[in-house]
Amino acid sequence: MNWRSERIWIELITGSRKISNFGWAFILFLGSLGFFLVGTSSYLGRNLISLFPYQQIIFFPQGIVMAFYGIAGLFISSYLWCTISWNVGSGYDRFDRKKGIVCIFRWGFPGKNRRIFLRFLMKDIQSIRIEVKEGIYTRRALLLYMEIRGQGAFPLLRTDENLTPHEVEQKAAELAYFLRVPVELK
Repeated sequence: MNWRSERIWIELITGSRKISNFGWAFILFLGSLGFFLVGTSSYLGRNLISLFPYQQIIFFPQGIVMAFYGIAGLFISSYLWCTISWNVGSGYDRFDRKKGIVCIFRWGFPGKNRRIFLRFLMKDIQSIRIEVKEGIYTRRALLLYMEIRGQGAFPLLRTDENLTPHEVEQKAAELAYFLRVPVELK
């Protein structure tokens, strides 16, 4: 949900709580659990999973490798589930023309710097920049940045939002019009 008026523009940023992340974390968990159980059943000499008889998988070297891949997958899966539960990357962008301030807030990983809060003056914003990046498989990605005087460029749009080039250009034009700065193409 985004909110916009004449003087204030608030844009909510979705973090890691996306359907695709839930799907990948679930699939990775099930697959790595399966690998771990097959490796463990070959070590114990008992069928922990009825689909794979333990006699077909010798513990050394296949069982060890499967158990190792299972443990590694469980660690990666737990990392994904933690980022989902902490909602890393979520937050908001707030552009306030009345006060002349831009506030950018994001949630990070737990710790001392979990809350990422940046504040800029609108007069320090030089431009809104659209950057075109060519991918390996000829897929073009349009990235949206806010160019700030003395501090460089700050990314505004995530690359995984799957917006069409026209939508990215339209969003850049609307934001530049709201902030009263030019749009640069790089």
